[in-house]
Amino acid sequence: MSTVIWVVVIVVAVVAVIAVGSAVLQQRRRHRLRDRFGPEYDRTVRERDNRREAEQELLAREQRFSGLEIRPLAPQARDGYARKWMEVQERFVDAPGFAVTEADHLVTSVMAERGYPTEDFEQRLSDLSVAHGRTLDHYRQAHAISGRAAHQEASTEELRQAMVHYRVLFEELLETPGGRSTRPAVRTPQDQTARRDVRGQ
Repeated sequence: MSTVIWVVVIVVAVVAVIAVGSAVLQQRRRHRLRDRFGPEYDRTVRERDNRREAEQELLAREQRFSGLEIRPLAPQARDGYARKWMEVQERFVDAPGFAVTEADHLVTSVMAERGYPTEDFEQRLSDLSVAHGRTLDHYRQAHAISGRAAHQEASTEELRQAMVHYRVLFEELLETPGGRSTRPAVRTPQDQTARRDVRGQ
């Protein structure tokens, strides 16, 4: 009888250890996903039926991302894109809607050159979330404004905000592998307006 009791105790202990180990692993995975995806973690949890489903989706994004050949930009390419961005911002003063559309295309071009698939916007968001989860909402908001601008439904202030949002992701995409930004002299649309006012004085 005592042998049976000991067997039961051992089985219960093993099950308890496995349960605790599983909980610890799940907690570590959750912390890792939160750290990697930032605000995108909470957003995905809100959009799914439960936390487990959301975390499975984020893990799937990581797996897909690991299969992409994401590469840094060559120094010459980074400088070229920085100059193009400045040209786009210079045009904002006279043609804000057109400038926002150009900014959208420029960000997409940088993504493509770095190896991100760019055919589908939702897939772009999914792929970007793995490495740029903390700034992705800027891109999401900028793209929404750009869509309204294409139908002339966005105000000048919204267009200015779109340029600011695009710039956040654009600067991240131009960073070097070690995390050092190329720091292109990117100014906001307000800066461009100020420069124009100074020239007119």
